[in-house]
Amino acid sequence: AYRPLEKGHTREEQNLPASDIGPDRASRKGDPELDACSSFVQSDRMAGIDLIPIDLIPAQPGRVLARGVCRCLTSLGFAPLTEFTPTRGLRVDVMALGPKGEIWVVECKSSRADFQSDHKWQGYLDWCDRFFWAVDPDFPQDLLPPDSGLILGDGFGAEVMRLPDATPLAPARRKALVQGFARQAALRLARLHDPHDASMG
Repeated sequence: AYRPLEKGHTREEQNLPASDIGPDRASRKGDPELDACSSFVQSDRMAGIDLIPIDLIPAQPGRVLARGVCRCLTSLGFAPLTEFTPTRGLRVDVMALGPKGEIWVVECKSSRADFQSDHKWQGYLDWCDRFFWAVDPDFPQDLLPPDSGLILGDGFGAEVMRLPDATPLAPARRKALVQGFARQAALRLARLHDPHDASMG
């Protein structure tokens, strides 16, 4: 079962496995997608690459959860962006680009009311290969659609508890999404380096 990290401690200090992906991880050893993610992130760690400035995420309930989700996704080799807009009128909590170009969307829900007030989530399904809900351990999980993915976590980490079936994007949409993702990521990095450049908005 999911065990949240204690503030200020690493998984190793709490004797938690670094690559534990839900309670049935042992039964999914050899999963090609997860194995590919693991080898990808190991190469980046050796190169000394830090994939996400997680400390920049504001400390609001949903965004605190998003921070743990981003840490989980980064450990799987994904590059996450928070508050990403794939098209006008839609803004996802977390969109993540995988090592093979796969795109995951994660909606972070901090309460029953937060979930029930989301009337746009089905529109996100057309903009990803896999869709997940991320909730904390106290969330009533029976509210969540059973065919969606499930991530359980908190502000310090998270675990993939249920991997949904993939619904691959059309090539043209994938290309446009990856280009938009790359542009948004580059602009955010540029703003960090030069926050006073008014031309970047």
